[in-house]
Amino acid sequence: MTPEKQQKLEALALRVREHIVRLSTDGGCFTGASLSCADLLVYLYADCLNVRPDNLTDPTRDYLFLSKGHDVPALYGTFVELGFLDKARLDQHLSTDDHIYWHPNRNVPGVEFHSGSLGHLPSVALGVAMDCRMRGQTNKVIVITGDGELNEGTVWESLLVASAHKVNNLTLVVDRNHFQANVATEDLIPLEPLAPKFEAFGCEVRRIDGHDFAQMEEAFAALPFSETKPSVIICDTVRGRGLPSIEARADRWFCNFSSEEVTELLKELHSQEATTLTSETLTVR
Repeated sequence: MTPEKQQKLEALALRVREHIVRLSTDGGCFTGASLSCADLLVYLYADCLNVRPDNLTDPTRDYLFLSKGHDVPALYGTFVELGFLDKARLDQHLSTDDHIYWHPNRNVPGVEFHSGSLGHLPSVALGVAMDCRMRGQTNKVIVITGDGELNEGTVWESLLVASAHKVNNLTLVVDRNHFQANVATEDLIPLEPLAPKFEAFGCEVRRIDGHDFAQMEEAFAALPFSETKPSVIICDTVRGRGLPSIEARADRWFCNFSSEEVTELLKELHSQEATTLTSETLTVR
């Protein structure tokens, strides 16, 4: 990945995180979970998928299904920055006058399917992938799940069907932030070793750092990983990424901050970004 592309994606991700923080008041949102998924959504929409505001009804576009629906603030932020959604609509968050709320709604341009009940969208994505293949199309079909969501049996049932029918245009992406709601996954129902589980269900698996754009570029460019199997990308992430004060905290899944707290968190977000840039500059020198 070129330094210019890296900087562009990092700047975009920072703006998306700003939107997430601003949505974390007046009723709140799933802040920590959304921050863990922000880099993934930014990379996929900005640099990987053939889906844009002007081709949302084109049947040959690529598809992204956010099964981990409570991460929708990261999706909203990405849509605003890429022109899918008017920024002013974010002011209607949780208002009965709009469809901007805690989970994706198809009345928001770019949202492919409602989600909220975890475990449903892998099956929906599988159906779309099979339909695209039967039509002779080459669409990418990607579904993002949470790691806690993997406790839903429908996730594994969909992979069994995908494997049996050799649906290689389906990719399952796991936002592996190691938390399920307000409990660490390994303290509730341990998931590890995770990759061998997917392999046993007939998938081809890779594991990457879900905050490293270069690793994302390499992994997604290699899709499909197999001509006869669905692909799985396990993305190791950090809940609350970008805000050290709430990172990797079980109690920072859903947040409802005061306006004063939001102001301080935005300062922290930019302070953290400046520290990162300074560190990278020093390393280069």
